[in-house]
Amino acid sequence: MNNGAIILAAGDGKRMKSARPKVMCEVLEKPMIGWVIDSLCEADFSADAIGVVVGNGAEIVSGYVNSLGVTRTFMQAERKGTGHAVMQAADMLDLCDNVLVLCGDAPFIDSDTIRNSLEAHISSESKVTVVTAEIGNPTGYGRIIRDENGSLLRITEQKDCSEQEKLIKEINSGVYWFDSKALKSALPRLQTANAAGEYYLTDVIGITLADGGKVSAFCAGNENIVLGANSRRDLLRLNTIARNAVIDKHLDNGVEFVCTDGIIIGKDVEIGQDCKILPNTILRGKTVIGAGSVIGPNSIIENCTIGEKAELNNVHAYDSVLDNNVKAGPFVHLRPGTTLHDGVKIGDFVEVKNSEVGTMTCIAHLTYVGDSDVGKDVNFGCGCVTANYDGVNKFRTVIGDHAFIGCNTNLIAPVEIGENATTAAGSTITRNVPPDSLVIERGQPRTIEHWEHNSKRKRKA
Repeated sequence: MNNGAIILAAGDGKRMKSARPKVMCEVLEKPMIGWVIDSLCEADFSADAIGVVVGNGAEIVSGYVNSLGVTRTFMQAERKGTGHAVMQAADMLDLCDNVLVLCGDAPFIDSDTIRNSLEAHISSESKVTVVTAEIGNPTGYGRIIRDENGSLLRITEQKDCSEQEKLIKEINSGVYWFDSKALKSALPRLQTANAAGEYYLTDVIGITLADGGKVSAFCAGNENIVLGANSRRDLLRLNTIARNAVIDKHLDNGVEFVCTDGIIIGKDVEIGQDCKILPNTILRGKTVIGAGSVIGPNSIIENCTIGEKAELNNVHAYDSVLDNNVKAGPFVHLRPGTTLHDGVKIGDFVEVKNSEVGTMTCIAHLTYVGDSDVGKDVNFGCGCVTANYDGVNKFRTVIGDHAFIGCNTNLIAPVEIGENATTAAGSTITRNVPPDSLVIERGQPRTIEHWEHNSKRKRKA
């Protein structure tokens, strides 16, 4: 491979006060390291070209990045600085001509910065290219020290800065391009002669200059690439920035927000124009929403595909497909595997799970439909249940087109209701029902006289 990347993800994050590794703390409900990997992939890095240095919580981080296709992980058992971290991933340097080193807790690195800095690195024939940014308050960041001609001399960490150097606004983003051979040569020569007693990756710059190699700096247009999180306050700040940026993007694309209170939209969500997103709505994962739909209020939509002109009010939907003109809510739960075809109406207090519901079908209220195949133009009365589980196995219910399921009908799967069939209210259906028929399946009434005289309530009184 020509280009590789090493993500530094071994930090403990003690100030975060979390049982999770720091890079697994979330921005817009996605781990920070996931944002970094996304940007690398958008910049045309293959998963095989990405390595991750892990530390405490290695199993958690490795498991997550593996789920994204990144399988190269390297253990840093002791935290001895950024240079030491890269030493653990030295095998990556034999696989590529140029390597990008970046931090797993700085989620706002973007694909344009990665591409443009690589182009500058290659065109300038540099051995090291430091990605920098100018910010108003540089406290806590390493300063970019240049000579009188503007050429990069070194990077000085905050704790090692003189009072004059602390005034410098141009800072190190923590992102670097290296010529792999030059970096491999420099790593064994890193020293710990600094205030922290650590191996600083930034010292590679001085070593490279001493070797006669060229070092350059690329100033990114996006100052947010320097932002990371060491505490919950930092994490909240990142979430606020990301949330507002995502909402601004959708506003530019023609999405309507009457009020943004409580609205959280994941970075990968796609929303069509003329959609309206109402307060207290959370859109997660790979959700796609068609034009003209109204989502919310008080809804959670995760990994769903929603058609045009759908209306979802107080709906929780997960891993489901909703076609055009679907109306659902309030208080609807759509569990994974649900498909609602055009014009389906789902009313209040209805749960649908792992089921396909045909066009124009109406499930009005207080009903559970699980593991079912429902035809078109079916009507469910109030309080119906598909009893899909016998305590050991799950079975499917099949309901034909134009069927009418009466109030309080229990369908004991496996069972089939034919086309245009009707179940009488209060029936418990245990056998298949032929098309164009009415089925009544109720127990014979039994009356016990003087029951109140012998009841527990009477005795208690």
